[in-house]
Order: sequence, then structure tokens, then C-alpha cells
Amino acid sequence: MHNWFECKVRYDKMLDTGIQKTVTEPYLVDALSFTEAEARIIEEMKPFISGEFTVSDIKRVKFSESFFNETGDRYYKAKLYFITLDEKSGSEKKTAINMLVQASELKEAVEIVESEMKKTMIDYSFAAVTETAIMDVFPYEKPTTE
Repeated sequence: MHNWFECKVRYDKMLDTGIQKTVTEPYLVDALSFTEAEARIIEEMKPFISGEFTVSDIKRVKFSESFFNETGDRYYKAKLYFITLDEKSGSEKKTAINMLVQASELKEAVEIVESEMKKTMIDYSFAAVTETAIMDVFPYEKPTTE
């Protein structure tokens, strides 16, 4: 189970036009605490950013599942309702959950969620699938020992 934190990194970026502009970009980090999330995003960003950068914001985000597709270049948030029947009242109960999906386009993100949900016996319906501003995701990887 991942414990996701959205970290916003502010730095000076050289645009294609040659103009240097200060940008703030969100990244997703798997960490145990806010402190670890800040340390991890600093280490992950060092090789990619020349010059100064700051972590301007960190917030906890909740994704029940995450589906990564190496060919995808965008990240989508899929909000689903799990539909269960309340045995006492006999009424339907909807439980909202969020999933993170990496895909190239919206249609592909929906297809990935549908193919993963076919593996379960859960009744569900889509509430929304939206593209996020997340630039990259850094899941936790166990350190390799030599």
C-alpha cells in the first residue's frame, strides 16, 4: 500500500523560447511522513534541476490503487464508486475511491481501469476521470545492497 504525498517544486526553468521562467510543478512521492517526502523529492529532483529549487508545498493525497504504464506520459485521477448493498435497509451504498492511472490519453486511462476492475468481483461505476498536473511519480523502491 502506497502512502502518497504531492510535492510542489519551484524552480527556474528554461523554456523552448529561451526565456527563463519560475515554475511550480507537482510530483508524487511515496513516503511514510511529510519529512521523508521532502527528503525524497529533493533527492529525486537534484539530477534534473540545475540551480536552486525549493519544495513549496507538500500535501497527502489518497489513491486506493495506482496503475503504471511505462508507455504513458500523463497521469490521470479516476474516481470510481464501489456499489454495495446494505443488507439491513436493502438500499445501494456508493463508496467513492480514487485511483492513479498512467496513460497516454484519457481513453487509454479508462481502458486500463476497466481491465483492472475485470479482475475483481466489485460492482462499480465511473464518477470522473481527469488528467492531473503531476509531472512524475516516485514510488518507494527498496534499497539494493551490493
